[in-house]
Amino acid sequence: MAIEEGDKVPAVQLQGMDGESFALDRHFDGPFVLYFYPKDDTAGCTREAQDFSAFKPQFDAAGVAVLGVSRDNAIKHQKFVNKYDLTVPLATDPDGTALEAFGAWVEKQLYGKKYMGIDRSTFLFDGEGRLVRAWRKVRVPGHVVEVLDALRELHD
Repeated sequence: MAIEEGDKVPAVQLQGMDGESFALDRHFDGPFVLYFYPKDDTAGCTREAQDFSAFKPQFDAAGVAVLGVSRDNAIKHQKFVNKYDLTVPLATDPDGTALEAFGAWVEKQLYGKKYMGIDRSTFLFDGEGRLVRAWRKVRVPGHVVEVLDALRELHD
């Protein structure tokens, strides 16, 4: 069953851009945003990563970390970061356990053909590691501003 608002962050393993594994539930010591995206260096995913990078100073000022996750490997992530001067860290979910835990590995359809893929999703966690807000089937334009607005509501 996928994570729901009020649930604690799942104890899943991700791989950082340095190739090292880390436990998501022990990685952050304050509020954080986790976003899943389908693939490095594609139009929507590039725009989303650029938007999170552009607004990183506002997230930093609020004391909120941001992490992007896809199935792409660390080498591909590094090329993506370098190509677009991204400032938001990226991680890999090599075995898909995080995608499953977050309900972001879904059946999709393109030109009548069904396949499994990543649902662009974003999750906002409070300082105790509880999910406060989830966005699924994210549309990129304006999304990061929406996340920042939700973050402001959390602090009000």
